[in-house]
Amino acid sequence: MSVEVRVPTLGESVTEATIATWFKKPGDSVAVDEMLCELETDKVTVEVPSPAAGTLAEIVAEEGETVGVDALLATLDAGDGASDGGSKDDAEEKPKAKPDADETPAKGGNGSTDVMVPTLGESVTEATVATWFKQVGDAVSQDEMLCELETDKVSVEVPAPCGGVLTEIVAPEGTTVDAKAKLAVISGSADGTVEPGPRPDASEEKAQASSGKDVEDAPAAKKIMAEKGIDAASVKGSGRDGRVMKEDVVKAAAGSAPAKTESPAQAPRAPDAAEDADRIERVKMTRLRQTIARRLKDAQNTAAILTTYNEVDMTEVMALRNTYKEAFEKKHGVRMGFMSFFTKACCHALKEVPEVNAEIDGNEIVYKNFVHMGVAAGTPQGLVVPVIRNADRMSFAEIEKAIGEKGRRARDGKLSMAEMQGGTFTISNGGVYGSLMSSPILNPPQSGILGMHKIQDRAMVVDGEIVIRPMMYLALSYDHRIVDGKGAVTFLVRVKEALEDPRRLLMDL
Repeated sequence: MSVEVRVPTLGESVTEATIATWFKKPGDSVAVDEMLCELETDKVTVEVPSPAAGTLAEIVAEEGETVGVDALLATLDAGDGASDGGSKDDAEEKPKAKPDADETPAKGGNGSTDVMVPTLGESVTEATVATWFKQVGDAVSQDEMLCELETDKVSVEVPAPCGGVLTEIVAPEGTTVDAKAKLAVISGSADGTVEPGPRPDASEEKAQASSGKDVEDAPAAKKIMAEKGIDAASVKGSGRDGRVMKEDVVKAAAGSAPAKTESPAQAPRAPDAAEDADRIERVKMTRLRQTIARRLKDAQNTAAILTTYNEVDMTEVMALRNTYKEAFEKKHGVRMGFMSFFTKACCHALKEVPEVNAEIDGNEIVYKNFVHMGVAAGTPQGLVVPVIRNADRMSFAEIEKAIGEKGRRARDGKLSMAEMQGGTFTISNGGVYGSLMSSPILNPPQSGILGMHKIQDRAMVVDGEIVIRPMMYLALSYDHRIVDGKGAVTFLVRVKEALEDPRRLLMDL
């Protein structure tokens, strides 16, 4: 039976890869999960395992070729290779395939239940185990939180699928796991009626954590370690079950390389390590913070970001809000804030200047005849941008309810991936933190973001007289590749006009 070997999923926004190395030749016998070849993308190196045991019949994509996702790499003659040549004992020792996450709780032997990684969301293929709330030997009840996972976007809590005793932690804190990995094992009945077993000795627990799983390191990783004389025990693996990958060895080699020395005249004064050591704290960046950093830098490197400023007199909006806020809250059950006014004003302006609501896709400009409004929110975990879909069709009350609900979910870390995707324009309110003026950074692939700031009483000249008015600076950052200066200024002026005379929104002016 012929089995096809295809390019695996390469990650979000990655569409192609280059064949770097083939580890096997046509005619070679291969075992299940044995590495066949290595692909290189613009972000990472991906190794392709064999989907079945057999013989490598044909290599379709040679080294150096560029291939897309799901492209055919090779074909196997299944059943003719390593699986048939092995002994009966070898076949019995072959590990069973991991159950799908959809089938959890997965039943193991002796009344045990496997704790699997829950659904992480579309396009999310891995997570990092951030915190274990339970230890081996602890009794747990059904739905009690066992651990917390961190993905590129959100934190995910993992509840116990049944009651019992936590007998094994397969993925300790800091481990990167894929979407179908096993995290732990719970023993006991569903009601948790089982006597807690003895806790493992501390030294044994430490040894288990340091030794990792009995897995084969990546062939490319072993090759580099051999060439550079690096001890495998000194390299922390980031692959499945602690498997050492090529990039892990590269990082380890770079970290152990001696630093370049400079002459005393050129080198800056280094801090006294002995004096400052007890006042320095190093904390590993969370996956969310790493993603935020990468995306913001990518935005600066990709888009031609320019910012234009204006100021708005908030007198009319504040008067309207003060007049109707009690009646509004009584009828709709939500407080009237400023965000609904700004959302409405932006939706109104985007109709006149649609390029601010568009995005670049290759050599094309994609215009959106709808507004999915992103509302940037600061949380203890970092900046997130939940999306209010079809905001242009919502009433003031619907917008306030949606923003309030998304804000609560963001602070609690309960936002799903779907709730933070698909935005066409973003509003960021730095004024809640006291910011007087700033230049917001685009949220790719969007072409515009409006920055709100604090309301401050200032002396203004109105009809030839100096009066005190509540003023706010507005900042529109936009992608100059598709938005001209005229369009950006027009957009900001329309927002200003709508806020200084809210009746224009009702009259569609």
